[in-house]
Amino acid sequence: MISSDGSNSYDSGEAMKIVLHARNAQLAEDFSEIAFEKLRTLARFNVAIEGMKVEVKHESNPHHGKNSHIVTLTSHGAGPFLRAQGESFNDLAAFDEAVESLELQIRKIHERSKDVPHESVITHLAKD
Repeated sequence: MISSDGSNSYDSGEAMKIVLHARNAQLAEDFSEIAFEKLRTLARFNVAIEGMKVEVKHESNPHHGKNSHIVTLTSHGAGPFLRAQGESFNDLAAFDEAVESLELQIRKIHERSKDVPHESVITHLAKD
């Protein structure tokens, strides 16, 4: 759905609210659908994220050539504060780079939250 400030938002019902905001950029027609699908796949890590803001900027300065598109992902609300940024030659490539960075952060949080017994080597050898 498109809000009054020109940004798109999507509420998946149970998991995450995603807000898409473009600054000085014309987005492809399917960009929002691709963005929502990729961000929904991050739910597999069981890290509670209430909302995600996707900000797309286009730098018109020709000196930024290959990195003229910047995508910033920021989490909001309950759960950990996460921020990832990707820069590339087009919106989707920059978004993929940002999602990859965000996925690494979420994976790290997920791995830390696992229940792993922290026994010392000596107590482990003493059991044998």
